[in-house]
Amino acid sequence: MKLSALKIMLLAAFTLSFFAFVCGDSKNETNNNQTTQNQNQTQTQTQQQNTQNQNTQKKTDSMTTKTDSTENKDKKDSKESNIVVMKTSMGDIEIELFEKEAPQHVANFKKLVKSGFYEGTTFHRVIPGFMIQGGDPNSKDSDRSNDGQGGPGYTIPAEIKAKHEKGSLAGARLGDAVNPKKESSGSQFYIVTGEASHLDGQYTVYGKVTKGLDIALKIEKVKRDAMDNPVDKVTIEKVSFK
Repeated sequence: MKLSALKIMLLAAFTLSFFAFVCGDSKNETNNNQTTQNQNQTQTQTQQQNTQNQNTQKKTDSMTTKTDSTENKDKKDSKESNIVVMKTSMGDIEIELFEKEAPQHVANFKKLVKSGFYEGTTFHRVIPGFMIQGGDPNSKDSDRSNDGQGGPGYTIPAEIKAKHEKGSLAGARLGDAVNPKKESSGSQFYIVTGEASHLDGQYTVYGKVTKGLDIALKIEKVKRDAMDNPVDKVTIEKVSFK
């Protein structure tokens, strides 16, 4: 009887131990599964966040590149060429501007070119073997008596450095008696077509013809009146940057 009771007690203890073991394994497995799911979820969220960060970075880089491109374009467009083409009724004259030697004259000339100031003006004074002069807004009308007396209403401080050579572009001006500082006219200019070294140190040279000097030489030979103004107008139709 005692032996049977002992067997029953041992059997019960074994059963309880086995049940506890199985439940413990099941709980551990559940916990492990939950931990794995949490790790996978965290990893997925991290990957998504990294992907979002990469996309944001790409978008930012793209915007930066676009901005840089725009800035470069603006910088490029903001600086005009130092080569201009003067389209006349007798042909085209290409001129290189001397920005280093005469920055104020060049800046003023570019401003007038951009505004279309020279369009319709004429070469109102031409002297064979010397020069052709133009740029006076008074020359746009039919009154020839005041040609050579007009301008934009201001003068340019002298920047006398470069010498006069055939093809030189220089600023016309009033004489020393009324203009001791040798300031140039705000718009009138002349192109040298012959010998003009005697003007060195007296007038500001701010460019030179690089193509079309033959056109200037044709212009100087046209028929002119007593004031050296061409009888048939030689018109500057347009000046543009190359």
